[in-house]
Amino acid sequence: MDFAPSARAADLTDRVAAFMAEEIAPVEPDYHRDLAEQRRSGDPWQPLPVLEELKAKARAQGLWNLFLPREHAHEYAARFGTDGGEGLTNVDYAPLAELMGRSAIASLVFNCNAPDTGNMEVLLRCGSPEQRREWLEPLLDGRIRSAFTMTEPDVASSDATNMEATAVVHGDEVVVNGRKWWSTGVGHPDCKVLVFMGLTDADADRHHRHSMVLVPRDAPGVRVERLLDTMGTYDEPLGHGEVSFTDVRVPVANIISGPGEAFAIAQGRLGPGRVHHCMRLIGLAELALELACRRGLERSAFGKPIANLGGNRERIAEARIAIDSARLLVLNAAWKLDVGGPLNALSEVSQIKVAVPNMAQRVIDMAMQIHGGGGLSSDFPLAGAWTAARALRLADGPDEVHRGVIARLELGKYGARR
Repeated sequence: MDFAPSARAADLTDRVAAFMAEEIAPVEPDYHRDLAEQRRSGDPWQPLPVLEELKAKARAQGLWNLFLPREHAHEYAARFGTDGGEGLTNVDYAPLAELMGRSAIASLVFNCNAPDTGNMEVLLRCGSPEQRREWLEPLLDGRIRSAFTMTEPDVASSDATNMEATAVVHGDEVVVNGRKWWSTGVGHPDCKVLVFMGLTDADADRHHRHSMVLVPRDAPGVRVERLLDTMGTYDEPLGHGEVSFTDVRVPVANIISGPGEAFAIAQGRLGPGRVHHCMRLIGLAELALELACRRGLERSAFGKPIANLGGNRERIAEARIAIDSARLLVLNAAWKLDVGGPLNALSEVSQIKVAVPNMAQRVIDMAMQIHGGGGLSSDFPLAGAWTAARALRLADGPDEVHRGVIARLELGKYGARR
């Protein structure tokens, strides 16, 4: 196993760190204050102008679309802003994602935010030339945003075979019906396309029943019913929406890779995406530990620095161990994806999806405790960080599903049948 970054990845890591320190960190407190003011007095879904200013600076420095996988980078990197065209492996991209995780806006600034990265990777790997021209290229150029619509409000969507939404082929059209929620990105005013997963053939085997369809946001029959809060936070300007689809008709050419291929596409999409999510959470946990250490040394109670009270030194040590252990677990999953693809890393990807959000939640909770009442407020990023970690224990599959995958693969080594 070789977790050492390439020379280009090491250089990009240094440059991203410098950009975040010099350009993002100085304006991020004002960004959050202005966003809060916009919530009170205006339209919170309109992105603040500073985001576009930061994006222009990042792009000018070649810090754009850094997620582009190596096998596709040559075709698109030079055209859409990335400095260099050879692309990055999952191991190479991991430290960049960790850095971005320390900021609420960095992924947006570098055009590396979910769900757009996952949707772009789907189009890179599985999209037709026409689909790439119409949707991928504007996404890579930052002119539009996208959403991913899979989870449904009326069924337990952790079992995809429960899905009731349909994508049925009629001649040269596919007709889409159903209701989705937690459709991340649909609140952004620049969201122009939805990747919809629906049932196409109920009689096919369970892995060939569903299709992924590109549905324009403004297609007749598409309606955003409401935007959902996550523990009181709406995650502007992206947002998570409940969306209804009523007899939405789009060309059959909008089906990605062909009818019945949704599961195969999802498998390829979710592996790298889970690595990205987990590395960003590790960055968030690192930020929480840093804040905890600074607070613990700066404030005193009962005649001692807070760091020396109530077992806090031990908690800080355990946090250090937990973060470093989780990082190695994620790098191992990234390496296995790089050398053998998604099927080579099924257990490892599920392992990180369980381990990292739980670790981050514990570390952030410890940091909140050291901050006292301040840790519950928006004066510090900890409450938002805890919410993000808690939400990720459900996003991209709940803990229980991933534990089931790990156990099935482990028991299979010893002859257990599914």
